Amino acid sequence: MVIPITEFGTKILTALYLVNILFAFTVIFLERRNPTSTLAWILVLFLLPGIGAGFYLLLSQNITRKRIFRLNIGQHHYYITLLQKEIEDLQTGKLVFNDPVMANYKDLIHLHQVQSKALFSQDNVVEIFTDGTEKFKELFKLIINAKSHVHILYFIVKRDSLGKQLIKILTEKAKEGVEVRFLVDALGNKLHDHDLKPLLEAGGKAVKFFPSFLSYINLRLNYRNHRKLVIIDGQIGFIGGLNVGKEYIGLDKKMGYWRDTHLKITGHAVHDMQTRFLQDWKAASGEDILQYEKYYPEPEKTGTSGIQIVSSGPDSPHEKIKHGYLKMINSAKSSVYIQTPYFIPDDSILEALKIAALSGVDVRIMIPNKPDHIFVYWASYSYIGELLQAGVKAYIYNKGFLHAKSIVVDEKIGSVGSANFDIRSFKLNFEVNAFIYDAAVSSKLFQAFEQDLGFSAELTLEDYLSRSRFIKFKESISRLLTPVL
Repeated sequence: MVIPITEFGTKILTALYLVNILFAFTVIFLERRNPTSTLAWILVLFLLPGIGAGFYLLLSQNITRKRIFRLNIGQHHYYITLLQKEIEDLQTGKLVFNDPVMANYKDLIHLHQVQSKALFSQDNVVEIFTDGTEKFKELFKLIINAKSHVHILYFIVKRDSLGKQLIKILTEKAKEGVEVRFLVDALGNKLHDHDLKPLLEAGGKAVKFFPSFLSYINLRLNYRNHRKLVIIDGQIGFIGGLNVGKEYIGLDKKMGYWRDTHLKITGHAVHDMQTRFLQDWKAASGEDILQYEKYYPEPEKTGTSGIQIVSSGPDSPHEKIKHGYLKMINSAKSSVYIQTPYFIPDDSILEALKIAALSGVDVRIMIPNKPDHIFVYWASYSYIGELLQAGVKAYIYNKGFLHAKSIVVDEKIGSVGSANFDIRSFKLNFEVNAFIYDAAVSSKLFQAFEQDLGFSAELTLEDYLSRSRFIKFKESISRLLTPVL
């Protein structure tokens, strides 16, 4: 039976297609996206009339021309003067490396100095956490002992036992007179306003990044602040992949054990983490306290690890963390070990990994067995399959959920932070990573990967080629949508 389309229905369909044509025109001629992303959006717009336009409004807002994080004239002059001195010392050979081997990575350091305005310090101590329970135990202990200030930024804070424990501890510190600034992404925040009321009444401050004009619905799904930073008294910093919620300490039955990587840092790199936080805080709250010296005390504990804190985000046309990854992969002589929950590389990362493997470098990638985003999972599987044919080794982590975001090259340099190996982290989210120039720390990251092999199954090319037609179908659909995932 054929259901006739009424004149009114015809007008509605026509109007929907006209709206989609308008959005398609915007994508092609005004936003100047890359061809792959453009074609993906046109496909979505014309296959889903009306609905496609809704997805576009939710997922595709261009903010590259907006200056979200601004330094005032005095701050900018001071920072640039310091950075230029570092660049000059690096180029003229005045910079003496604690480990002479790190001189081989001067070009990577220079890249981050020039493109990311990232300072380089060599007096840091790095402690690696691969378990959320241990990380939060240490974090809460240090917050309880804070004397001056506690600055916190997370993408997700859940309204569960761990989230409430954090707010309770922060409230007690605020009552003691410690400055507490709590910044959470508006989309990732699961706390209710009344959950934060005791903290605010105690004198603490709490704001949301990119809040919606609607109370419980956020229409801006892209351009989220995915960073995870904690700075305590300007002396200790935490950076990595862990958010705040019971699943991150392994208490979610569905996800099981949660394997992540997080760093505790002391030394001058904490100042750079502080600057990152205070810029984000200023953008969200309007409070400009970047120049206050009390937030930048001289480190009480120092070491010998070289670090650059590198930020990236959709406010810049440069994919800064991705470029760091590329430079690291291209510098590899013996090994590249990558752990990531989401593996959706662009062509540049994909080709770099292929070339490294074909050149004899031991390239290994570990992804989780349990998906928390089903389309992303099957798209990741598709890209892994392509790399297997170039000699890359792939491993599926089976103990629980792998959420670590790390890369280690030749057991000499590494990077840990909030950025996944996917287009969303490269282009659409605000991210921050620590690039580490220390063979001892990098070796520990390398060893952590090898320990995880004991809980993983290798995905061979034979296994991949024998997958079912249904899996092939899911891969194809998911990969087609990767530019908009």
